[in-house]
Amino acid sequence: MNYDNIVSLLGSEGESLLQYESKTISKEQLHAPGPDFVDRIFAQSNRSPQVLRSLQQLFDHGRLGGTGYLSILPVDQGIEHTAGASFAPNPIYFDPENIIKLAMEGGCNAVATTFGNLAMMSRKYAHRIPFIVKINHNELLTYPNKFDQIMFGSVDEAWNLGATAVGATIYFGSEESSRQIMEVAEAFERAHQLGMATILWCYARNNAFKKDGVDYHVAADITAQANHLGVTIQADIIKQKLPENNGGFTAINFAKSHKAMYEKLTTDNPIDLARYQVANCYMGRAGLINSGGESKGESDLADAVRTAVINKRAGGMGLISGRKAFQKDMKVGVELLNAIQDVYLNNEITLA
Repeated sequence: MNYDNIVSLLGSEGESLLQYESKTISKEQLHAPGPDFVDRIFAQSNRSPQVLRSLQQLFDHGRLGGTGYLSILPVDQGIEHTAGASFAPNPIYFDPENIIKLAMEGGCNAVATTFGNLAMMSRKYAHRIPFIVKINHNELLTYPNKFDQIMFGSVDEAWNLGATAVGATIYFGSEESSRQIMEVAEAFERAHQLGMATILWCYARNNAFKKDGVDYHVAADITAQANHLGVTIQADIIKQKLPENNGGFTAINFAKSHKAMYEKLTTDNPIDLARYQVANCYMGRAGLINSGGESKGESDLADAVRTAVINKRAGGMGLISGRKAFQKDMKVGVELLNAIQDVYLNNEITLA
């Protein structure tokens, strides 16, 4: 997909997103992704040579190999959203081998999925595409449904099945978040000891985060603080939803804020909102990958490209897109993943 195709997909937002110049946090202050990212950023950290090798393995695989950007296929929805709800649109993905095949044929840097999925296919594929084992989940079979991330296996078992990295979720803001923070911090420490990279799904979760018809779970200030907690427990890469609004702290009247957060460090422009997320990832020293979100049908391709453009121009490291890719024919899913990657491969799309 060339630049003109990307412009066409963005429609009326094309010029405003592709030509926008940010005047909040300057791009010179960011640690932008690039081919030398591991050498430039992580080589001076406490990460061991084994962790550096694992990170480089992630960066070197797939169509984006060698660019410093990441395109990851995440499929944990069989647990998080129930397998029936997730795979009914395309039942071939009840078989974990097809999840791995989609990631490989789609040119992804890695596949992120469950212990069971990766363990079942470990000997066939662990050496062919980097594995990211999702070590905790929220399950929806308890009635009434509850929302709590619990461990589904050990970090040592992730290493045994050949994982390059482990991934985990914390529901920041939830009643159970303190326990989750401690559990994941301990798990990430063990993962680094074993030489694996760490990726954290930093999701806000509290019913009080919805007020007066506005959902502040996707507010820039709340999500960015979740990111900052995530990098504090040594996540190498942060997964976060693209921000859609701001002012969650002030609207709900909790935590602490400063007027400069809203008047100087952000604007209403989606690129500036995402840049504030990047800033809270140690100015990009830990990479920000935004999630692709739910599948909405015909608009999926345009929505995915839009998210990729915003992430890249904000200073992010890539996209982690699942349902938009696997809830349709594999050929169409591959095309969508490639379209996302084309944004990061296009040198005309630069930091804002």
